[in-house]
Amino acid sequence: MKLNSMGPVAGSKPTSKRLGRGHSAGQGKTCGRGQKGQKARSGGYHKVGFEGGQMPIHRRLPKVGFRSAKARTYAEVRLSELNAIEEEEIDLLALKRAGVIAQQSTRAKVFASGEVSKAVKLRGVGVTKGAREAIEKAGGSIEE
Repeated sequence: MKLNSMGPVAGSKPTSKRLGRGHSAGQGKTCGRGQKGQKARSGGYHKVGFEGGQMPIHRRLPKVGFRSAKARTYAEVRLSELNAIEEEEIDLLALKRAGVIAQQSTRAKVFASGEVSKAVKLRGVGVTKGAREAIEKAGGSIEE
């Protein structure tokens, strides 16, 4: 194969319409722009969402919803997910290594969902009251 013999695949580049070349060419006189108006002129355009001066729909409708910036960096961990971690001391880095929380998480909190079957030592991770009781009942400990 040589560079000078290469070309686009047949049919991938359709020939463009030759505008303003007479009626027999199919796009004569107004060249597909219709009659008069802003869109018929060169350089004429409307802003995206412009409705002729009427209040545009994106301004008529109310803003909806809320995206918490905290939610991107805050992670929730179930008690049952602690069983999958094989490290003795569980901290934020251990949770990330195990794939329990996202890499961009800066804070995590353990919730009392499921059961913990082994003694775990938590460090630098938040714990709810119910989760604290379950961890201590299983023989684990929590460091703030």
